[in-house]
Amino acid sequence: MEWGMKSSITVIGTGRMGSALAGSLLQAGYPTTVWNRTRQKTDPLAKLGAIVAPSIDEAVHASEIVIVNVSDYEATETLLRNDAIGSAMRGKVIVELTSGTPSGAREAAEWYTRRGASYLDGVIMATPDYIGTDAGTILLAGPRAAFDTHGNVFRALGGNVQHVGEEPGRANALDSALLALMWGALFGTLHAIAVCQSEEIELDELARQWSATAPVVDGLVADLIKRTSAGRFVSDNETLSSISIHQGSMQHLMELMRSRKIDGSVIDGYDAIIKRATAAGHLHDDFAALSQFLAVGK
Repeated sequence: MEWGMKSSITVIGTGRMGSALAGSLLQAGYPTTVWNRTRQKTDPLAKLGAIVAPSIDEAVHASEIVIVNVSDYEATETLLRNDAIGSAMRGKVIVELTSGTPSGAREAAEWYTRRGASYLDGVIMATPDYIGTDAGTILLAGPRAAFDTHGNVFRALGGNVQHVGEEPGRANALDSALLALMWGALFGTLHAIAVCQSEEIELDELARQWSATAPVVDGLVADLIKRTSAGRFVSDNETLSSISIHQGSMQHLMELMRSRKIDGSVIDGYDAIIKRATAAGHLHDDFAALSQFLAVGK
């Protein structure tokens, strides 16, 4: 393959996601070096034209951009954050695409910056099959200049790669927020399934009714975010639902779950938040008022 003048890139970690990242870069014509602790996992990429580095040191030295996709930040720290490799970081762009925390991203950014590297911390909001497609979404935080300089590289990874801010922990914070939304929906679905099964309702019926209900829920979520952003917690003419309405319905759900011996630990947590808000005099406020009571002890 003719590399031309394109940036050289190293991908560290060639599991399913790392292989998808490297494969997209190769398809876009970027000279790509790969390294993985288990070398056999790099074989398919070698057949596509990737250079397989024999060591992590050589992998880092090989390229101006180093993309990391391993198991967690601790694994990255073990591989890269040492004096031997740290001396090779100057002038490089390190792109961490491993799941972590905002505080971990800030700590890493400080370490790499002290060694003269530009550090972009990112999260992949997609499964491997979306990498390299127009719908592939990756959020990156860190120096805007590094993001803009290598924009073509990032566009090769997905059509919806976004720079979300200079503060290095921002992408991981957004990831956690969006996962909280996702898990809320998934655990809610598990509860719905358990209720239907206990009441001998076919799950096909649940699916049909959810299709009709989903737009209403989407509207409630959008309204909750909008009202919380504006601090509009008192019920008004535009309120879609008050805390009191949810509180009553939740008591009915909890009674049903107790009678059917369905695990109520998640619902009990919701109820505890409502009780804190109610004790503070917010029972008849907009549901968005609950956003003030997520802090433990409030």
